[in-house]
Amino acid sequence: METTERSLPLLDANKSGGGGGGATSAQTLGNIVVSLLGTGALSLPYAFRVSGWLSGSLGLAAAAAVVYYCMILLIKCRNKLEEEGDKDGRVQIQTYGDLGAEAFGVPGRCLTEVLVLISYAGTAVSYLFFMGENLSSVFSSYAISPSAFVFVLLLPLEAALSFIRSFSVLAPISVFADACNVLAMAVVLAVDVRQLGKPSEKAERSAYNGAWSLPFAGGVAVFCFEAFGLTLSLEASMAERRKFPLVLLQAFLGIGVAYISFGVLGYLAYGDDTNDIITLNLPSNWLASIVGLCIALAFTFPMTIHPVHEIIENKLDSSEWFQKLCHNLPGRNWLELQAVRLLIVVAVAFLATSVPGFAILISFTGSTVCALLAFVLPSTFHLKLMGSSLTPLQRVLDYIILGIGLVFAGYSIYSAVSGHSMGS
Repeated sequence: METTERSLPLLDANKSGGGGGGATSAQTLGNIVVSLLGTGALSLPYAFRVSGWLSGSLGLAAAAAVVYYCMILLIKCRNKLEEEGDKDGRVQIQTYGDLGAEAFGVPGRCLTEVLVLISYAGTAVSYLFFMGENLSSVFSSYAISPSAFVFVLLLPLEAALSFIRSFSVLAPISVFADACNVLAMAVVLAVDVRQLGKPSEKAERSAYNGAWSLPFAGGVAVFCFEAFGLTLSLEASMAERRKFPLVLLQAFLGIGVAYISFGVLGYLAYGDDTNDIITLNLPSNWLASIVGLCIALAFTFPMTIHPVHEIIENKLDSSEWFQKLCHNLPGRNWLELQAVRLLIVVAVAFLATSVPGFAILISFTGSTVCALLAFVLPSTFHLKLMGSSLTPLQRVLDYIILGIGLVFAGYSIYSAVSGHSMGS
């Protein structure tokens, strides 16, 4: 059976030797930043309102540090397996699911890929949902529904962007999305600073609101650093893969400072009146910033949906019935994979316009799934795959991260089942 190249759909990877793909450090930095910036940042001021500005800042910094560490764990696991693969000729590790398979066989792969699918599909749906609702609000005088914006404007754009299958080619689009994100966030910050100067906004703001408020803020913080599903893809796309940890650290430091500033100033500006999405606090004459955010999310979408494309395409690529279905088509390798991408984008668009109670569903699945993907699986894989090579300190640290992830996910499930809101 002829198979397509199993390397990542957006990856220009040269798997020979220690080389990677064709992306430079600057291009990779742009791709990392655009994969981190998203709708989660818009909820940071509200998260700081719930937890307090000081505890929220410290919690976000801690979440960023742990997520960064766990991303590096994934790279270390892949590097060790690839070194062993060079000796016995095994296939190199390409995806998060491959690590799951190496650690726990087929169950490990299935669990990992299901969690990645839920996480990134949910995020992609949230992007289209946010853009449709906000564009409809901005242009309310034209009485255009959110669904119309999704299907008429956003779906064709995202379908066209799905034809881009290389991180290095996508880099200029990522830079444009980064610029739109930064500009829109700068506008929001400017409004926050102006609001702080008003005499009516001199009321005291809480620095700490108790331990039970921290899980909600922690969930938002983890959601903001949700690029863990792209870790292996981004690292493999670099021409000089050894530089990836430093590039990743630069991205986390910059985004971390920006997120903390965004959250603190937003909460200090509006206090207890801070909405769960900060753009709802903007005066009507700042609607252009909402349009800017929508543009940024539109061009961030291809990076967000990439892990979903990756998993589904690889599954179909190894499926005998799918290969037989496309056997007689000229250029079938490209056509079949592109058709799958288009169908995925269409499915996400339908979900964004038809799922009832969407925000609550995504909040629950995000807080649980993100904790498992960001903390539990990396630490577990590291313990399993690195084995006796770990020092006692590394083992203790892995177990601590594993415990934190399980407690956080368990508390989220308890809150949902018992009917308590983490943000209340």
